[in-house]
Amino acid sequence: MKKGAVVVTGASGYVGSWLVMKLLKDGYVVRATIRDPTDRKKTQPLLDLPGADKLLTIWKADLAEEGSFDDAIAGCSAVFHVATPMDFESKDPENEVIKPTINGVLSIMKACKKAGTVERVIFTSSAGTVNVEEHQREQYDENSWSDIDFCRRVKMTGWMYFVSKSLAEKAAWDFAQENGIHFISIIPTLVVGPFITTAMPPSMITALSLITGNEAHYSILKQVQLVHLDDLCDAHIYLLNHPEANGRYICSSHDATIYDLATMIRERHPWCHPPHKFDGIDENIGTVHFSSKKLLDLGFRFKYTMEEMFDEAIQTCIEKKLIPLPPVALVSELNGKLDLDA
Repeated sequence: MKKGAVVVTGASGYVGSWLVMKLLKDGYVVRATIRDPTDRKKTQPLLDLPGADKLLTIWKADLAEEGSFDDAIAGCSAVFHVATPMDFESKDPENEVIKPTINGVLSIMKACKKAGTVERVIFTSSAGTVNVEEHQREQYDENSWSDIDFCRRVKMTGWMYFVSKSLAEKAAWDFAQENGIHFISIIPTLVVGPFITTAMPPSMITALSLITGNEAHYSILKQVQLVHLDDLCDAHIYLLNHPEANGRYICSSHDATIYDLATMIRERHPWCHPPHKFDGIDENIGTVHFSSKKLLDLGFRFKYTMEEMFDEAIQTCIEKKLIPLPPVALVSELNGKLDLDA
């Protein structure tokens, strides 16, 4: 595709902000949508990106407001729909997470139809749309869908997110097919890596729960699949431009168990003290594989190792003072790179 204006929804979030950075670097004119453009904590990291002064504009849009994406999408050539509510602590998940996610994606799809210029819509889906079911299989691919009834019944950590993303993606597929919109969904597994945002990203809360001791997230890490944030954003742009890209694409580079992660963190970051055992989780548990064969067959290649994902994520969290670290260990860990008195 020629590098016309592209829209990134949820541009102030973990994935959205990194994607904006990559698009600007590649020379795209980017329209970034966020709920509150007056929030400097959200906008400043975007405005500070290289190329932002010439190529970036920020637009107000809210998934909960019908038609609010119309102006941003009018005349653009592509839309990256990244925005999604991720409130795992919601007291009213049906109305605060699930309905806004479904209505939001439909509002964006309607805006794309109305614009008439959108050549592709790239939807950031989730592994939560694929393998959330009572009995885990050894392998999953793009034909797999999570069991919504199971999610609603068990109400495991993040259940409302799994339900919302599954129903939103299915609704978008139906709309795209009925209205002739070229729609592609990319299915990332747990996204780990450095980040631009000022607050701790939700996926980092899960990924680093072995360091912070947030046991509610251990169930997600039990048999986890992972992808580096930079690889994920590269895949978004790759799928935008590949002439044969179509349908769903799993984007996952590594499989691990919670014991694998605990061992790796303990060995590479000795100041961390992840548990050695986890109640109710067999030490000999096997991995569950998410197949990225369809994406790899299209020519895409992952660049990062699992170790690099966590090393870079941990360093970013230390720099932003989002995880605690004893000063002596900090000096040893980062070879004095950081200013401890800053």
